[in-house]
Amino acid sequence: MRLLILDRDHALYAALIMAAESNITVVSGDNPEALRDAAAECPVWLGQPDLVARMLRQGVHPVWVQSTWAGITPLLADDLPKDYALTRAVGIFGQVMSEYLLTYLLAHERQFLGRLASQVGTQWDDRMPGSLHGRQILLVGTGEIGQSVAHMLASFGVDLIGVARNPRSLLPFQRIGALSDLPRLVQTADYVINLLPDTPETRDIFDLALFQRMKSSALFINVGRGSSVVDADLVTALEGNRLAGAIIDVCRQEPLPPEHAFWHSPRLLLTGHTAAPTLPGPMVELFRDNLARFWGGQGMRGEVDFSRGY
Repeated sequence: MRLLILDRDHALYAALIMAAESNITVVSGDNPEALRDAAAECPVWLGQPDLVARMLRQGVHPVWVQSTWAGITPLLADDLPKDYALTRAVGIFGQVMSEYLLTYLLAHERQFLGRLASQVGTQWDDRMPGSLHGRQILLVGTGEIGQSVAHMLASFGVDLIGVARNPRSLLPFQRIGALSDLPRLVQTADYVINLLPDTPETRDIFDLALFQRMKSSALFINVGRGSSVVDADLVTALEGNRLAGAIIDVCRQEPLPPEHAFWHSPRLLLTGHTAAPTLPGPMVELFRDNLARFWGGQGMRGEVDFSRGY
């Protein structure tokens, strides 16, 4: 079988796959235009959605594409074909996302940035820190990653509330509401964490009306998709001291343009879409598992329903 790898880490992926799968011929690179002819002979592709989308626009059609990203928004464009099997990267982001969130939750409780500012100003900062114990954390999105984060946070004695498309009883959440319940649920949360995918139902849901319902001491963290947040409304909320702060990992436009207001918004930290990077080792294991399922005619992990967008 011939495999096309389209990813900025293509050389590492190729080495890992060829070492594990001797019956696969690999063609790899990060320039779709240069690989068009080779791609036509590869029924299976592994790669990042933006590069795969460029290849599809050249009229080359795969049988199956394994995305190296959890998000597959570039492949949902109206002008692209959807007559092939597409699988998202799943089951490999829980720990790295949990580590990211724990970093900023603890930094907020321990007033890390404020203490750094005090040090720069040669001020002795002896304010007492807070603790995660007893804090209410609202996870907006209770899929695979959300559940992994919830299990990590449960050991800190937090009150875990979830928001899901289909509310149900799910441990370790104390309760789970629907998206329509979000305006009510944010009112008591100490932390509001967005983990939602990019769908028509999730766009622009974090607007000024919602931010105004949050506690002024609440921290907002967006590690889902930039399209969920109305940027200008978040800036207004921060400038009006309606929120304690915001940690923004994902934006509508990336890289963020120099003129964007986020760069200069008070108490807003940008982390450059680094919350949950794809680690090549686990990604290759997922690909090999799905490859065995593909050859065996079985359902694959992370299969995308194009009509739903995930």
